[in-house]
Amino acid sequence: MDVCAKLRGILGERRIGHGGTLDPMATGVLPVFVGSATKAVEFAEKGDKEYVAGLRLGMVTNTQDSTGEVLEERAVSVDRGALEAVLPRFTGPIQQIPPMFSAIKRDGKKLYELARKGREVHRDPRPVTIHALEVLEQTGPDRFLLRVRCSKGTYVRTLCHDIGQALGCGGCMDELRRTMAAGFTLEDAVTLEQVQEQGEALLMPVDCFFADCPIFLLASPRMERMARNGSPVPVPGLKPGQYRVYSREKEFLCLSRYEDGALRSIKNFFGG
Repeated sequence: MDVCAKLRGILGERRIGHGGTLDPMATGVLPVFVGSATKAVEFAEKGDKEYVAGLRLGMVTNTQDSTGEVLEERAVSVDRGALEAVLPRFTGPIQQIPPMFSAIKRDGKKLYELARKGREVHRDPRPVTIHALEVLEQTGPDRFLLRVRCSKGTYVRTLCHDIGQALGCGGCMDELRRTMAAGFTLEDAVTLEQVQEQGEALLMPVDCFFADCPIFLLASPRMERMARNGSPVPVPGLKPGQYRVYSREKEFLCLSRYEDGALRSIKNFFGG
C-alpha cells in the first residue's frame, strides 16, 4: 500500500490497486493496476507466484524471518543433500498454519496487532499448493537459496520455518524476492524511479493482462449493444473458455466466458 500511495502522487490517479501483498523485507515483482484496470485486481490475486527465498537454518524467530525476535538458536549440521531430501514433504498440496505476524484478522483485529501485544491465538491450518520447490544454491554453512512456485495464500517464511522444524535445527527466512506474480516477471518490472521519470508512458493496456485468452471481435452494432448492456451475446461454434471481447473499433470491452452458445461477461472494462 506504500507503493500504491506513492504512485497515486506520481500518476495523479486515486484508483490504484496491487496484485498481492509483499512482506516489508521483500523485493521483486508487485503488479499494480491503475484507473479502470483496477477491475482486474481480483484476477491477479488468484494467480500463482514464484519466489527466490533465503533459508537460514539454526535460528527460530517470532516472525519466522530474520527481522524478528530470536527465540532459539541451534547448531546446524545439514548439508544440501539433507535439505533436498525433506523438500518433497513440502511439495504439492500441503497445510500451513498462518504465522501470528500476518494480516489475517481474528475478531476484527489483525493477528500481528495481537502478536505485538504478546498474545498468541489458535490458527487453523490452511490448504496451499507448492507447485515447485528446489535448492538453487548453498550460500553459507547454514544458508540456502530456494526457488518456490506456489498458490495464493502461501507464506514463504512459514515454509522456511517448517522446513527448519523438519530438519530438527529450526529455520527462518532471511531474504525474499518475488520473481513472478500474475504472469509478470522481473523482466517486465520497472522501478519507482523509472515511474517518476516516465509516468504514464510505462502503463500497459489492461487487455495485455489477459493475453492468454483468445480474441473475439464483435461483428455488428447489435452484438456490441448486447455486450455493453451486460447481455449474453449469442455466438455459434466457439470453443468453451474465456475470451477477450472487442468492439468493431477494437476497443477492449470485457473478459467473457463462452458457454451454452453465448459469450457471457465476467468483467467489463469499458467506461473509463
